[in-house]
Amino acid sequence: MKTTRLGLLSALLIGSFSCTQVFEEDENSIPAHEPKANMEMQVTTHDGAPFTTDESSNKRYYDSPGGPVMMQAFYWDVPAGGTWWNTVKGKLNNWSNQGIGSIWLPPASKAQNGPFSMGYDPMDYFDFGDYNQNGSTETRFGSGAELRSLIGEAHNQNMQVYADIVINHNSGGQLEANPYTGTDTWTKFQPASGKFNRTYNDFHPNLDANNDEGIFGGYPDLSHVKGYVQDWLWKSNESVGKYYKNNVGFDGWRFDYVKGFGGWVVKDWVNHVGGFAVGEMWDGNANTLKWWVDNTDRKASAFDFAAYYAMDRAFDGNNLNELNSDMLWKKDSYRAVTFVANHDTDEIWRKNLAYAYILTHEGYPCVFYKDYEDWLDRGMMDNLLWIHKSYATGNTSILHVDNDEYIMRRNGYNGNPGLVLYINNSDNWQERWIPTNWSSQQIKDYTGHSNWEPWTQGGTWVKIQCPPRSYSIWSTK
Repeated sequence: MKTTRLGLLSALLIGSFSCTQVFEEDENSIPAHEPKANMEMQVTTHDGAPFTTDESSNKRYYDSPGGPVMMQAFYWDVPAGGTWWNTVKGKLNNWSNQGIGSIWLPPASKAQNGPFSMGYDPMDYFDFGDYNQNGSTETRFGSGAELRSLIGEAHNQNMQVYADIVINHNSGGQLEANPYTGTDTWTKFQPASGKFNRTYNDFHPNLDANNDEGIFGGYPDLSHVKGYVQDWLWKSNESVGKYYKNNVGFDGWRFDYVKGFGGWVVKDWVNHVGGFAVGEMWDGNANTLKWWVDNTDRKASAFDFAAYYAMDRAFDGNNLNELNSDMLWKKDSYRAVTFVANHDTDEIWRKNLAYAYILTHEGYPCVFYKDYEDWLDRGMMDNLLWIHKSYATGNTSILHVDNDEYIMRRNGYNGNPGLVLYINNSDNWQERWIPTNWSSQQIKDYTGHSNWEPWTQGGTWVKIQCPPRSYSIWSTK
């Protein structure tokens, strides 16, 4: 879904669950020989196994200890002219080397605005740049052959490819007399591919239903209760979902505007087609996000908008206590896709802190193309990606939170030591004693922001530091 962008970033920018029980001690309160009892709050969202997008997924795509990272491989208004698929293809080798395990592509099929469309006004689900209709043969992004070549190269690079699927609304139909509205409606679709022809019977209102959960932008609203629509979208062997997966090569789905239809639609889609699925449930309430995930029978993940808005309040609002807010990853880390920005919304300015947060915490992190390729320091991003794939393992213990400081520990898994993240949103260097899982071991800050390399005490306590408006990330040396 595309809405008005809520913020821009310059190139200079380098309810029921709350982790509120944290340490408040300082250096002087911890005798070297007698550490306090471990009182941190643990987030026990799963069994501590390295996160994967699906517990039964092919591990070919998830071969690093920290698990995969997704790249949103587009932004709003990417260059027109049919060059985008080749542009993305040229990035894949570097992305894969840095630890990107999957890419999310924009809606790939022909839309009403043809060569100018970003794809969110779908017209012919089976035209990937192969038919001369709506003003062009190619889509804005390129040809069908170029799309297939991109997906093939992604698989060669050990990456999955997710299709952006818009199934709530259609655009680009012809006028027809509609007996259910008593008016003429733009609901007659006769796409050049010859597949999934539609009439007023396939939209709301119809004989079976006046509406479903939501209508977007006044576009004709597909009626998912209709067997004909279900067959063409996901059930039949010729369906959109099966064609995308079996013919084109997509591995999963990003469902647009899932507020517009029931979670059962995504559940049924995945049951018939398979593949990873994530929904754009645009809601900042973690309980609502969990409710939607549960309504898909946990067949789908959701973008963690609760974490997104909490990070904005914490980092830009100068109050790290907001990181105690409820988030989807705290409720169901296997079904949370965390992010800092996307093609629709870009509110967070202190993105260095936000990426340090999502690339060290549980969940499935998604990196925004513009942030990685254009706006942020590439060395910083590659360092965080390396830390994620090397040490972001195990469940989470939040060690300390106050207005300016946030410290958490990933507890490690299967021999991997895990890590400690220290975020400092103040204007001065900060230091703090913390409990670790490492007894009598030397540790270091793998970001290079601190040159300390202290040894943990026999009782696992150690003092770490963090520069102002920045972060440090610690693990065993």
